[in-house]
Amino acid sequence: MRSTDLRFRIGIGIFAAALLLIVVAIGITLANDSSLSLQRFGFRFWRTSNWDPVAGEFGALPFIWGTFYSSVLALAIATPVALGIAVFISELCPQALRAPLMFLTELLAAIPSIVYGLWGIFVLVPAVRAIEALMPEGLRALPLFSGPPFGVGMLAAALILAVMVVPFTSAVAREVLKTVPMTQREAAFALGATRFEAIRAAMFYARTGIIGAVMLGFGRALGETMAVTMVIGNNPQVSLSLFAPQYTMAAVIANEFTEAANALYLSALIEIGLVLFVITLLVNVLSRGLIWSMAPP
Repeated sequence: MRSTDLRFRIGIGIFAAALLLIVVAIGITLANDSSLSLQRFGFRFWRTSNWDPVAGEFGALPFIWGTFYSSVLALAIATPVALGIAVFISELCPQALRAPLMFLTELLAAIPSIVYGLWGIFVLVPAVRAIEALMPEGLRALPLFSGPPFGVGMLAAALILAVMVVPFTSAVAREVLKTVPMTQREAAFALGATRFEAIRAAMFYARTGIIGAVMLGFGRALGETMAVTMVIGNNPQVSLSLFAPQYTMAAVIANEFTEAANALYLSALIEIGLVLFVITLLVNVLSRGLIWSMAPP
């Protein structure tokens, strides 16, 4: 091997290793800066709901609940839409429309989250409030639809997250469908399958990668901050109601980090960041692994 090739490989390897070191350094820093909260509360921090900075009592359960609840709801709304877009563009779309549709879909991913938040405040929240006000009393008696019609709350947060997740999931699912060999579709047609049945066969072949694409969208939803902060209501409570104002881990860090007046308060917020970092990292690693498993040899 030439010395120039060796130097090139070493140089590129250093850049790759630097990324890994940055991730490790972030984890170590978060763990170190949250040590006071870890020592004071232990696992009780994740099982209690009391968040009282004045009394020095902190429990992160409402934020964990709000993060997962909003993300799961967003995923349930966004997944059918995203997969429908991916299937249409990759399987059914006329060639002349394919590039414009791909551009418009990917353009949604480039819009800053603060813009989504403003749209949510001025458009989505009033629409959700109107829907909540028109809800029949019989449904409002159910825990899922209980509460006054504020507009801001879990439903608004889930809807805005769904809009933000769609371009990520659809783009990755579209690329996964491209990896399906054409012979899979041809074999289906040869057996007398309809167009729908051939597409279903292709999606079954690519199911692992599609699950990875959905999980990648889930990881994106878990870490979203500004847009969710502006429409979720920011009330630390654990509630099943779609209308109730709630809180997420990213939102509480963004709202209260500059207000942390003592070391314990700051350490509790950093511990929330540590858990969010670990969860998001694990979800993204798992989703990428599923997607890479679909790559051709």
